[in-house]
Amino acid sequence: MLPEKKLLRALAGLETQGVPLWMMRQAGRYLPEYREVRARAGGFLDLCYTPELAEEVTLQPIRRYGFDAAILFSDILVVPDALGQKVAFKEGEGPVLEPISDMAGLAALSSPSRVTAHLKPVYETVARLSKSLPPEVTLIGFAGAPWTVATYMVGGKGSPDQAAAKLWAYRAPDEFQKLIDILVEATVEHLSAQVMAGAEVIQIFDTWAGSLPELAFERFALRPMKAIRDLMQARFPGLPVIAFPRGAGAMAVRYFSETGVTGLSIDTGVSPEWARDALQVQGCVQGNLDPLLLVAGGAEMRAHALHILETLGKGPFIFNLGHGIVPQTPPEHVAELVELVKAWRP
Repeated sequence: MLPEKKLLRALAGLETQGVPLWMMRQAGRYLPEYREVRARAGGFLDLCYTPELAEEVTLQPIRRYGFDAAILFSDILVVPDALGQKVAFKEGEGPVLEPISDMAGLAALSSPSRVTAHLKPVYETVARLSKSLPPEVTLIGFAGAPWTVATYMVGGKGSPDQAAAKLWAYRAPDEFQKLIDILVEATVEHLSAQVMAGAEVIQIFDTWAGSLPELAFERFALRPMKAIRDLMQARFPGLPVIAFPRGAGAMAVRYFSETGVTGLSIDTGVSPEWARDALQVQGCVQGNLDPLLLVAGGAEMRAHALHILETLGKGPFIFNLGHGIVPQTPPEHVAELVELVKAWRP
């Protein structure tokens, strides 16, 4: 049977009535209703691991804006948390982890096959959403890509250059590969549990893929993504998979074709014309409005959005941002953009 939901039709390369739309980090701090729930939850991981609250914040932007997809409210670092690494989210500082830098650190991790036991509350959230979302809205599950998650596990926090992970990968690539292999297995288990709970699409975020030079990109970004996609297809034939190799540049062409993913999310730095000619010929493209244009609003936001729509909207396409919504975004600007995208026709 052909899919009826707009986002699923776009991923299948089928005609849609209008362009499907959702936004990365659409549930978040820019919404006053989110901030109210976040204040009640306690810590950030408490929010992620409390199904009724995680369900509520996932639903908030759907109620407010009528997006075509809802993405599970969670975080990419629940996987290292489930593997036994100490993870904390500190106000004003972001995630802080107890760094892993050698084989002894890897040996101390839990088995990847055990991550789902720790993350049962996340899958309960997915199950609840599969029942509470409007029938036309697609439910997206997600995880971080092995390379990006590894940068946090090794560096202990976010960094501008991912130096700690890169140096381990360069000095002892076979050792570092063991961490990547652990994360491939853990990610497949995590995503599989989301699909079994009701996720219809999965998106994999490789936020720091663009920090890797070509040979390292092949080994630590492209090949792990292909392994995850192949393993997920073996378990769930036909499951749509969207990848977001942020900053991949021209390597995105090989990445799209060699990983076999269904859709490719592009970052703000990618020209829509280049994406149309080099990527959209391979499948569905998702992106790529600058999140700061959404903060600014007005004529410039509309002009850039229309340029993206007019360039990519005639092929398989999902409108999104080039990265996540930032906290200072005025909610009324989101409403204006949603209205513009929903009204647009090729």
